[in-house]
Amino acid sequence: MQAVVKTPRIEVEIRGEISPKLIAVLEEEFGPDLLLAEDDDEEILDVFATEWYREMKSKTTPGDTLKIYRENHGLTQAQLGDMLGGIPRQHVSNMERGIRPVSMKTARKLATIFKVSPGKFV
Repeated sequence: MQAVVKTPRIEVEIRGEISPKLIAVLEEEFGPDLLLAEDDDEEILDVFATEWYREMKSKTTPGDTLKIYRENHGLTQAQLGDMLGGIPRQHVSNMERGIRPVSMKTARKLATIFKVSPGKFV
């Protein structure tokens, strides 16, 4: 009786120039099973010039932007409220949901906290 066992397929993607040393290590490890494929379809695209970006930007509200920056900085609504001078968590929530507008004064404070232009939040 004979058993045949297939080894699982391993796929590694490396972008940029691959050093000959790395290729040699891969050839040593995988031998004839190694398959190198080049992908020349790496077109660089200016995302800001795409229709997708324009559409997404038109749908994004100042509250959405506020929430994105807050979450990317790992802050809770209460923590951000404290950083803004002790405003209640509910006010931050209302700004994020578009119920309460972001005032210019608050936009300036947010710009300082997140190191961006105040225009992002108005």
